[in-house]
Amino acid sequence: MITVLAGGVGAARYLAGLVQVIDADDVTAVVNTGDDVWLHGLRVCPDLDTLTYTLAGAVDAERGWGLVGETWAAMDALARYQQAAPPASSAGLTWFRLGDRDLATHLYRTARLGEGADLAEVTGEVTAAWGVGCRLVPMTNDTVETRLTPADAERADELGFQEYFVQHRHSVVVSAVRFAGAEAARPGPGVLAAIAGAERVVVAPSNPIVSIGPILAVPGVADALAARRADVVAVSPIVAGAALRGPADRLLAELGHQPSVVGVARLYAPWAATLVVDEADAGRAGEVEAAGMRCVVGLTVMHGPAEGAALARLTLASPA
Repeated sequence: MITVLAGGVGAARYLAGLVQVIDADDVTAVVNTGDDVWLHGLRVCPDLDTLTYTLAGAVDAERGWGLVGETWAAMDALARYQQAAPPASSAGLTWFRLGDRDLATHLYRTARLGEGADLAEVTGEVTAAWGVGCRLVPMTNDTVETRLTPADAERADELGFQEYFVQHRHSVVVSAVRFAGAEAARPGPGVLAAIAGAERVVVAPSNPIVSIGPILAVPGVADALAARRADVVAVSPIVAGAALRGPADRLLAELGHQPSVVGVARLYAPWAATLVVDEADAGRAGEVEAAGMRCVVGLTVMHGPAEGAALARLTLASPA
């Protein structure tokens, strides 16, 4: 069995490649839920849904998230009510757009949670409905919220992750990130067993701070990884000093880390033995090794399924 720590789009592309290389039944993904949010009375789980839609072959490949051929009639209709809503109300919120077909997933999930099912159970039902072969496991069934503190002293309030990432298009400089509720959270069903029993644990090329960070914050997970350190292989999401998508490079810098493969190595070294870096960073292999990780150089940028499969082969072949 291969266990993957997974965030959003980069992890989805990696997993889509991995299931071309090995049987999907042999893959378990431990998925970040720190991005999850309640919107319009619905529980929305962006990373779980991005992985599900990608593995089902239904994702909008251009955006990297949401469903291909999506329509937006519900959100467009909701916008009518913004002018009538009180200033403090979120009833007419449309900056986080939920597609018409995507709404069905959130409706189903919310109804099942309301019936007493936990998030892991509901995720299993959703992935089964989409014909996803590998197992997607929420990092926890408990509520953990990624919260970001703006560096601007005039902005006293923390931002929820979706406010930061979607509403403000991750343009706000931050001074701190915390994972509210993590200290009391329990690992999702089978999470620790999936790490302990894996032939190899792979850290997908996801944001180290806000995708992998929440998973590590769940008590017991970091210790479980450290116990398997020799078998943990991570893929750097930073290539030539920049993130391919999103704010990983800026968040690293804003929080005092080096926005490079070396910075990633310093974060991951306590619990991962090997870091896979892109050929663009081959010249920094010695620095990665000085930070305490074995360095493997290859092609890590996934333009499509073929590159995803090649990267999966590289991570499975990397020495441990």
